[in-house]
Amino acid sequence: MRNSILVKRNIKKKRKEFLEDEKVLVGNKISEGHENFVMAYNMLTGIRVAVSRCSGIMKKLNDEDFKSTKKLSFNMDGSELTPSSKYDFKFKDYCPEVFRELRNMFGLDPADYLVSITGKYILSELGSPGKSGSFFYYSRDYRFIIKTIHHSEHKQLRRILKDYYNHVKENPNTLISQFYGLHRVKMPFLTGSKKIHFIVMNNLFPPHRDIHLKYDLKGSTWGRTTKINSNKEDLSSLTLKDLNFLERNDSIKFGPNKKSLFFKQLESDVKLLKKINVMDYSLLLGIHDVKKGNNSNFEKLSVFDPKSSDKFELIKTNPRDIDRENDLPTNVYPGRSKYVFYGHDGGIRSTNELNEPLNEIYYLGIIDCLTNYSTKKKLETFWRSLGHQRSTISALPANEYGDRFLKFIKDGTSKVKQKIN
Repeated sequence: MRNSILVKRNIKKKRKEFLEDEKVLVGNKISEGHENFVMAYNMLTGIRVAVSRCSGIMKKLNDEDFKSTKKLSFNMDGSELTPSSKYDFKFKDYCPEVFRELRNMFGLDPADYLVSITGKYILSELGSPGKSGSFFYYSRDYRFIIKTIHHSEHKQLRRILKDYYNHVKENPNTLISQFYGLHRVKMPFLTGSKKIHFIVMNNLFPPHRDIHLKYDLKGSTWGRTTKINSNKEDLSSLTLKDLNFLERNDSIKFGPNKKSLFFKQLESDVKLLKKINVMDYSLLLGIHDVKKGNNSNFEKLSVFDPKSSDKFELIKTNPRDIDRENDLPTNVYPGRSKYVFYGHDGGIRSTNELNEPLNEIYYLGIIDCLTNYSTKKKLETFWRSLGHQRSTISALPANEYGDRFLKFIKDGTSKVKQKIN
């Protein structure tokens, strides 16, 4: 009887552990039967093999490395180059040596990177695709994003890769999205084959802290608002925009020291974005309020924390409650803590005019940096300008866009009042 009870308990415990292990932190888990499962499986299989093959001693990059591609074919039988796969597909890895070097500069350990993305073959998907038609997939630990991109964006990234690489090398604190890999899968489809380009990039927001307020700031004001139904509405589920930022009289709170570092890096990043002729990017800003903490279901924990090793002190010491904001291990960004804008547990702490810490932790970065100011965008500028003030519309030449973006963010950090058009 006793043995039978113990066996049942172990089975129940293992089942619970398995279910916990299979959960995802956000979005919908992509499991077998999901309409995008085959695509996700092929992506992860390709990444695992391609990144594993790109190893050995790092060499100095040359011009050919910025043009190179590696092709891999996968099928059920496998080959000398690839293991067997559930599905037949082809995988293309773009500029593998360059992205390997970039991952190294961003402080990513190769084994840790592979385990995070492909360790359990679990991805989560955020609902339907965004305005661009791109799908977003999160790694199980929420640290990385796999984003499908249009062919034009893929071409743009390859075109600017050398400038981007040099910029990262010279600006380790860059706020521009961190790109870790550019790939393509080619799969059999009803009418032939289907090609899907995708990138692997950093997720700005942490898995261990609630984001109480989110902003997507471009510096334009026409149509740049998110409807808020009431003053009591929970804003954490919304992404607010430029007009909301102005109407709420919000600001990025940095004292003189951090403000100087922030502006210097922002100016350097915008200089690159102008040079490569891109626009339509934005500053994604996530705010964690330390006073509010995390709205989680963690039970209150206690820890035995003696003040010294003296036996009399040990006897007198009582367990104390853990402060989850400061005591629980949160090293989910290994290798990144040395960088200014990730130094405070993946983010940067707000400060006052005396450079003393305030209650907000900011998670921020410049996203969507692959839209070239093309002929199509020039026509959009002309068309929108007919009915709206030019300074308010999104589609502007790279130089104009960059100047306006920089001014908006600087004004929003310096608390200069802005006129709402």
